[in-house]
This record gives sequence, structure tokens and C-alpha cells, in this order.
Amino acid sequence: QVQLVESGGGLVPPGGSLRLSCAATGFSLAIHPVGWFRQAPGKGRERVACIAHDGNIIYRASVRGRFTISRDNANNAVYLEMNNLKPDDTALYSCATDCEWAALTPHHHWGQGTQVTVSS
Repeated sequence: QVQLVESGGGLVPPGGSLRLSCAATGFSLAIHPVGWFRQAPGKGRERVACIAHDGNIIYRASVRGRFTISRDNANNAVYLEMNNLKPDDTALYSCATDCEWAALTPHHHWGQGTQVTVSS
């Protein structure tokens, strides 16, 4: 079965940390760019970070220095390490095999998301 599954979300206090996982089954994630996106209630979806198949990385300005995206080809996964979390980081986080959500077609893969809530 071809799918992309996110995990690792949860409820953390401001300043806390989480590591999100984006795990693929049925295809190799290593040959695709992988983007992490988030959508908060009442807001549009925004790209958080993306890692290209050649290793190039881009971050949203508001998370640069706090979030780290990385690949684990041995486990066919991409991670998003999130530190110093802020209430504004609260959202549903999803991963996809492209750096632009608007570019996704049925030939791409994306998951259902994992909820991150930052609150005291």
C-alpha cells in the first residue's frame, strides 16, 4: 500500500519540543522532495520547511533556527525537529512529496496530518 503517514504531534507548553515523522510505505521517499506544511484553524496552509532530493533545504522565516528538517533514507522517512515551540506554531502538520502544496497532483503523495498544540 502506497502511503505517507505523519506522527509525533501532541500538546506541549511554550518552549517545548517535538519531533514529527513523515514515514513512507510502498515507495521510496529518498527520490522525492518532501515538504512539511501546517494549517491552523481559520488560516491558510503554509509551508514550514522543505528538503529537496539533492539535500537543499528551505525554511519558513518564522521557524528558521527553531525547526530542523532531515532525511532518514534507511527508514524511508523525513523528520521535522521543532524546538522552542510557540503558541503560533499550533496547527495540523502534514507532509507531502513536493515543496508546494498547490502543485500536488494525484501523482504525488501526502498524509492526513498530525496535530501540534502549543499551550500552557
